[in-house]
Amino acid sequence: MKSVRDLTELALLAASILVVGSIKLPSLIPGAEFQLSAPLAIAIVVNFGFTRYLTAGVVASLLCLMLGTHNLLNVAVAMIFRVVAGGTVSLLGSRPSVIVLAGPLGSIAARLALSLLVGKAAWALVVAAIPGMIFTALTAYPLTKIIQRVLTQVGGPTVRREAGV
Repeated sequence: MKSVRDLTELALLAASILVVGSIKLPSLIPGAEFQLSAPLAIAIVVNFGFTRYLTAGVVASLLCLMLGTHNLLNVAVAMIFRVVAGGTVSLLGSRPSVIVLAGPLGSIAARLALSLLVGKAAWALVVAAIPGMIFTALTAYPLTKIIQRVLTQVGGPTVRREAGV
């Protein structure tokens, strides 16, 4: 951290991930409920860079553990999503096609890892996540543009250099 602004920005990103991740869209299929944090995660990594996003995600996960809203399994799945989705954007850039695909790729990787951790069929876990992946694919790019517009109006993030935006 280089300044109070950096620390404040990190705290706001972590709090945003925590609060939005606590909101779940229900589904008619048990286990297919969807956290709204996936599109926000993609928008954060595009606008603030992978390092800032991953750091904010770790802080959010630690807070969830302390609040008792997550266990180590939840955190492991979230971290796999963060590394794959954030890594996809970090490695392939912030073209619209990458932004649209990063969230679903992170979700698939997280569900595959979950299947290994709990010993359940991977296909069932991935199929249950399809509605959320579609929602993420449809909303990540517009949310990314909204955050870019806000950042432009307020002077931009301190990490724009890293994000390459």
